[in-house]
Amino acid sequence: MSDRRRPSIYNIAAHGGFADALAQGLIDRFAKDAFGLARGLVILPNNRAQRALQEAFVRLSEDGLLLPQMAVIGDLDLDESIGVALDSGELALDIPAAVDPMDRLLTLAQLIQKEIRLRDDAILAKDALRLAREFASTLDQLNVEEISLADLMKTEPESLDLSSHWQDSYRFFLIIAEKWRQQLEKWQRVDQAVRRNALFDHIAKSWKTSPPDHFVVAAGITTSAPAIARFLETISFMPQGLVVLPDLDLIMPDEEWELLGPFQPDPDSGYTKRAQETHPQYHMKLLLDRMSIARGEILRWPRTGESGAAARRSRALSNAFAIPKLTVRWQTLDSSERSLAGVQTVEARNSAEEAQIIALLAREALEDPDQRVAIVTPDRSLATRISAHLKRWEIQVDDTAGQPLAKLPEGVFFLNLLAAVADGFPPAEFLALLKHPLVQRGEGRLQWLDHVRRLDLLLRGPRPAPGLAGIDALLKAENHRTKKLRAAITPWWQSVRTMFEPMESLFASSLDWPKLLDQLRQLAENLTEGAIWAGPGGRELADLLAKLQIRAEMGPIRIKANELPGYFETLMADISVRPPYGGHPRIALYGLLEARLQQSELVICCGLNEGSWPQAITPDPWLAPMIRKSLGLPAQERQIGLSAHDLVGAMGARKVILSRAHRDDSGPAIASRFLLRLKGMCGDNLKEHPQARAWLSAIDQPESEPAPYVRPAPLPSREQRLIPISVTQVDSLIADPYSFYAKKIMGFAALDMIDADPSAAWRGTVIHDILDQWAREDDYAPAALRKRAQAFLNDPGLHPLMRSLWAPRLLEGLDWIAATLAEGRKTGREPLASEIYGKAEIAGVELSGIADRIDRMPDGGIAIVDYKTGGAPSNKAVAEGYNLQLGLLAAIAELGGFKDIEGEAVAFEYWSLAKKGGTDDFGYIRSPAKGRGENIIPADAMVDHAVARFNEAADQYLKGSEPMTAKLHPEYARYADYDQLMRLEEWYGRAPAEMADDE
Repeated sequence: MSDRRRPSIYNIAAHGGFADALAQGLIDRFAKDAFGLARGLVILPNNRAQRALQEAFVRLSEDGLLLPQMAVIGDLDLDESIGVALDSGELALDIPAAVDPMDRLLTLAQLIQKEIRLRDDAILAKDALRLAREFASTLDQLNVEEISLADLMKTEPESLDLSSHWQDSYRFFLIIAEKWRQQLEKWQRVDQAVRRNALFDHIAKSWKTSPPDHFVVAAGITTSAPAIARFLETISFMPQGLVVLPDLDLIMPDEEWELLGPFQPDPDSGYTKRAQETHPQYHMKLLLDRMSIARGEILRWPRTGESGAAARRSRALSNAFAIPKLTVRWQTLDSSERSLAGVQTVEARNSAEEAQIIALLAREALEDPDQRVAIVTPDRSLATRISAHLKRWEIQVDDTAGQPLAKLPEGVFFLNLLAAVADGFPPAEFLALLKHPLVQRGEGRLQWLDHVRRLDLLLRGPRPAPGLAGIDALLKAENHRTKKLRAAITPWWQSVRTMFEPMESLFASSLDWPKLLDQLRQLAENLTEGAIWAGPGGRELADLLAKLQIRAEMGPIRIKANELPGYFETLMADISVRPPYGGHPRIALYGLLEARLQQSELVICCGLNEGSWPQAITPDPWLAPMIRKSLGLPAQERQIGLSAHDLVGAMGARKVILSRAHRDDSGPAIASRFLLRLKGMCGDNLKEHPQARAWLSAIDQPESEPAPYVRPAPLPSREQRLIPISVTQVDSLIADPYSFYAKKIMGFAALDMIDADPSAAWRGTVIHDILDQWAREDDYAPAALRKRAQAFLNDPGLHPLMRSLWAPRLLEGLDWIAATLAEGRKTGREPLASEIYGKAEIAGVELSGIADRIDRMPDGGIAIVDYKTGGAPSNKAVAEGYNLQLGLLAAIAELGGFKDIEGEAVAFEYWSLAKKGGTDDFGYIRSPAKGRGENIIPADAMVDHAVARFNEAADQYLKGSEPMTAKLHPEYARYADYDQLMRLEEWYGRAPAEMADDE
């Protein structure tokens, strides 16, 4: 039995280099013979600390060492179980097994769903999962603090003056907690925290009566849970037991130490003074209080590491983090007591700039072969950016905190798969799935991508009808514009459709959860040819699906297809995938938990903004703050104190850089309260890094100033210019030759957006198709046109908003066309052709076009009609030669270019479905050959005018060598499809003299 009267408990200050100091001290004390260390046991907080201590032993050993056995007790937040060294077979028999975390999460989600359904309410499956995770977290805190359900039930929310919302949440919590207790009894299991507490107590009891015959060292453990405190107390009083604490402030005056709390209630008033839970030393004081050990009993560890800072920095940090009412003493501190020599700051404009600066600082530090670099940040997005920037120099850095599974390629693929199949194969999500790098990774991937790109072109524009049938309909549609594309895709599509058919049929009825999981796994396997399961991310995803399949009966009670992506994303949220070791040996990227007890010559603490470091406080959705306080649960604000302690520990390195960005991804950012404290105490003595900003400016600075970009004016060869041209392209050739060059000569076609809102061009195509079918199949019967339009509007694939907003305008405009055409037929005007293609050679160039309608006039001449869904072109544009469509179509007709149509063009009309000026009526006719003013061209001169202007353009651009200048006449260059290609904003409006000359 232990007879030690004084505890053996030590402290290694932040500047002491914990791992090296601990290893050297253990070597000095126990390595008297070859097996001295090997006989002992070192208990550490987590696996990363274990690795750090192993590396320290390796650095300090000269002829090799037999290392002590190491066990990891794990902080509850890290979800790591107690090391096997502490869990003997006898103990495992005495203490009930812990419930599996996945069993607990899914069962709690089920219980929440069932209880809400009993209340005649509903909840999304993902929200039930989220609430289950929050419930489990609160339950863990209760178990860690050894607060039973009976203690919780004694609380009377009415006495705490809580709102009805918090009272309902409290009662709901009690109901779920009682049902969970019954479920655990049925399984004969306990929560992990309960088992851990029992295991600690059992070991402590065993070691008190029969201490081990070897040394036992508990090092770096700061968790203040009562069971762990009792466990550490037992070790400290064992004959060969040692407890080594990290970063305990032994400099702080005793008066200030006592002000931290916790405090006992006033015996008269019952008032309890608020503890300083946001202070970095509060949880250390709480741990010592629970161990019944005074701070004065703690000894300094006899050794220090070589990578730490000067001891005076610890004094400065102690002063900087003083409780608020004592910060007034900053004004009277000596310079030595506020010195942060070796600490520098960096402030960037935004997160992207901050990541690049940090990468530069790390790269510069690695120039010294004896220097190790640690980058510490709780912001995983920033960590990812830093890692990407370091790859510029082929530096692979391990992000030890890992990346969320949902952000890795395997997780993104699986969520894409769910989004595609669960929502009727929407184009954007479906194409993202088919293009994913994991799909068809083998030899056939290039051919696969060729087909997917063709499908991409077909799906451009408004969304087709939902489901695979919508894509089938698109492939069968009578559309001459996509005929070749559809023919190339159809055979491939049938094989792809076969893969997705089982999944679509599964969603046709209520979801069968076990079958759904099986089909999802099989579909992912088929699409990726098994590549989805390779690598760390793939293994985690496979493990998740396997767990869900084994626990199929624990799945959501009710879930709809469109809830699946959110449900699985919530499941993946807490799954971090850590990379395999193998990065650069002298640089590491840590989260706050992983950075504890690590040491490096340079530590870069980044992301020092409020909401990042410290992280934003997330309120407990189950128990009100007043209930938590009455129960003795830690305040949510205690996380701020832990974050502060992490910063103090990181700042123990010899050189430290503190960085932040003025803006993050969400907008302007507020500097961390920790950084503001340091600046407030040190003032101008806390220096900014002298070279960081200059390095940032220089790294991507070109060697010389870039020459200003001039207005593009390409000169294609004669062979490239001699191409056929359509009448609609002539206007572009004259007003904006560069756009014509890009589209016709270079073949750069402008694409609609995927899943785009119906554009003016799309609406025009629809109206032209309706009118063409009406002409060919109904012979212009007035009543038939409205029926055709209504059949189109009743198509289930048409967006409801489009139907409701466009339908009245469309129907009224088409009624006007039907009535106007019928009136014309009464006077002898007869339609000859609809959507008719024709071509002719003019000025040595093949000119073609499609006439929307050609009519035979009563006098035997012909009328050229062009439908417009918007306003008709102005007479001025026609007169100045920038809208030649009607005149050139008439020229083709007079040259016999339209089959079976002869005659002289005597009428030129735009039939617009827009509102007529000054009225609320839709539909009017405008003719450039009629009207008032000087911009009227007589009908008998229209063809000659158009041909003359075309001859001039053809001689210049198609048969000549004129440069194809961008935006030559910008007032008539209406389309912006090629503005980015011509880099318009780099030159337009910056050379007025030159532009005036060109025009």
